Amino acid sequence: MSAAAPQVSRRAFLQSSLTASGGLLLQAALAPAAFAQDATAPPNPLGLYLRIEPDNRVFIGARCPEIGQGVKTSLPMIIADELDAAWTDVTVEQLPLGLDFSGATPQWRYGPQGAGGSTSIPGAWSDLRQVGAQARSLMRRAAAARWGVAAESVATQDGHALHPDGRRLSYGALAAEAAALPLPAAPVVLKARSEYRIIGRPQKVVDAHDIVSGRARYGIDVYEPGACTAVMLRCPYFDGDIAGYDDHAARAVPGVRAVVVVPGPKPGEPLTANLATGIAVVADDTWSALRGREALRVEWSRGPFAHESSAALDRQCGLLLARTGQIVRDDGDFTAARAAAARVVSARYRVPFVSHAPLEPENCFVHVQADRARVIGPLQQPAGAQRAVHLVTGIARPAITVEMTRSGGGFGRKLTNDFVAEAALISKATGLPIKLMWTRSDDLQHDFFRPFGHHELVAALDAAGAVSGWTHRLASASKYYRRPNMKPEDLWTAELYPDDFPARLVPNYRLEWHAVTSGIPRGSWRAPAHTANAFAVQSFLDEVALAADRDPLALRLAMLGADREFDYAQHGGPKFSTGRLRNVLERVAAAVGWGRALPKGRGIGLAAHFTFGGYAAHAIEVEVSPRGELAFRRVVCAIDCGQPVNPLGIEAQMQGGTIDGLSTALNLEISIEGGRVLQSNFDGYPLAAMAQMPRDIEVIIVDSAESPAGCGEMGIPTAAPALMNAIHAACGVRIRNLPMRDQLRDALRA
Repeated sequence: MSAAAPQVSRRAFLQSSLTASGGLLLQAALAPAAFAQDATAPPNPLGLYLRIEPDNRVFIGARCPEIGQGVKTSLPMIIADELDAAWTDVTVEQLPLGLDFSGATPQWRYGPQGAGGSTSIPGAWSDLRQVGAQARSLMRRAAAARWGVAAESVATQDGHALHPDGRRLSYGALAAEAAALPLPAAPVVLKARSEYRIIGRPQKVVDAHDIVSGRARYGIDVYEPGACTAVMLRCPYFDGDIAGYDDHAARAVPGVRAVVVVPGPKPGEPLTANLATGIAVVADDTWSALRGREALRVEWSRGPFAHESSAALDRQCGLLLARTGQIVRDDGDFTAARAAAARVVSARYRVPFVSHAPLEPENCFVHVQADRARVIGPLQQPAGAQRAVHLVTGIARPAITVEMTRSGGGFGRKLTNDFVAEAALISKATGLPIKLMWTRSDDLQHDFFRPFGHHELVAALDAAGAVSGWTHRLASASKYYRRPNMKPEDLWTAELYPDDFPARLVPNYRLEWHAVTSGIPRGSWRAPAHTANAFAVQSFLDEVALAADRDPLALRLAMLGADREFDYAQHGGPKFSTGRLRNVLERVAAAVGWGRALPKGRGIGLAAHFTFGGYAAHAIEVEVSPRGELAFRRVVCAIDCGQPVNPLGIEAQMQGGTIDGLSTALNLEISIEGGRVLQSNFDGYPLAAMAQMPRDIEVIIVDSAESPAGCGEMGIPTAAPALMNAIHAACGVRIRNLPMRDQLRDALRA
């Protein structure tokens, strides 16, 4: 057994009681006064972590939103393993939003409930193990009392207590007696890693059968009694408004109940609720609502960004990078290192705006009543949804219930709850329960887009070809644009991470940022700034290696140097290990056969990066025909995310992240003309077809004893640079401007 875990700090963590059928219920305790302040607040419909019924069925609550990253499976696995349950006996139920408002500030009932920044697993690792361990302790004590032996002599396995003489009792048979026992006053000793029977073993998604059979409930599947459907026509121009409209024809469409103007934020105001001004059409069904929207006649004012375009933004970046920007890290003396260099290498890279484009567009059910509200939807930040409804309705937060469905993708889009605020405003205005539906066009034109930027990198090389100086200069449109209480001088913090590689590994190191002015809304896109920065840095490393006449792998390993840990202040810290990054890089290089002779037209590219507490690398082998046709021959990725919880889920996340990264690098860009987004469907925003993608993606999972990190974003950052490095190795064409599209063919035809 390992040492006892630290005491969980959340107030009134657990309490146990009997279920109606005589089972054990282990739930988050809530102070009696929690709902006394607002008698209208409905009781929590589930409110439990763990329920063991007399027939030995085990029900475990999944606290975080499931958006395809697998936490509805992996989080209950943590509890089940410490409980020593049989995984085949476990049923998982989605917990609703659980916040305790009885104190001065809201407190989590089950722990943080969100899906973003790969935080679900690391945020739950300690306390969920303690939940399972406490329940297991109750079972051992109940069995010991039944048998008249010491609790320490009772072992457990697969949902049973084991007597020293070999007798067995199921947890279900002990549940009633266990429920009568007090919970341990101190943290329970947790299992040693060698004792895990569920953690670290591949487990299928708990609701896989429901998904493939159509039974899984996504937000788009919510049909509440009496609900009307709403769709919106939003102003297409950044910070535009309604100059005039005629809704007579829309109201005349059969089935249309109401037409509601939904005001958006004023230009420059923080984006705290809905995203844009628009007009909602409320109808009996989706078809009638869409027909009503088509019948609207609206004249839009174009707002302050009417002349914004992609070309103008590119020109703006060029002007900004011609002068000195905001220096955000400055180690040593880069200017002197450059002046003394035997050789200086420089390059510029461009990363475009991109959309999240989840398979399931935004949608939400909201019913606003006089003193309460109910929200059901595919959410990444359910507490943010509650805040949004409170902000636009004034209803007290304890009276707003939030239920989470499975989400058909999120990738950061559903971290913002503008669609929830819209549904709440429409429900409040009409008095009706509202199911708000977005179309694909709505989704592509009204997103919080991944920021665009130009990256200029310069490396100074000494006479031996070692990197003596490095600067990364970025002109970008910060994702913190119009975030409440954000100081202008701090906008860069979303765009550059000062402790990222190669910080501290190059003696003279400088980071510089320039703010690009743009009206397009921006937000978090899978692995945020890591996707852009890793593309620039890992691509540039190959250019530096070529200039220094060095092997790209050898250069990376030399820069990483001996195994060391450095402080890492940004999200994903507190430490960065050069040894763990080296390990995943060496693993993919060995697997792909780095250094072997290749036929003409073939090349291998590498990239490695530290993202949100995890270490990942890609090795990609491609073939490029004389006409510029690209074919994947092999794709290998490695990940060190600490202790693997569900290897099958990790493999799926790395494969999905790789496909997402490659698809984005090859095809995807949101372009702007006349102060609005041009793309409106997948014909202009072409996600990769199966024929474009590799036939297989090999995943190497490092078996680590370190605390686990989430891995939903690990597979993205290194896919694009590994691909572009492979293309250059195959044919000598260097792609610096994403997406690639026809650049390879054009370059080889020239």
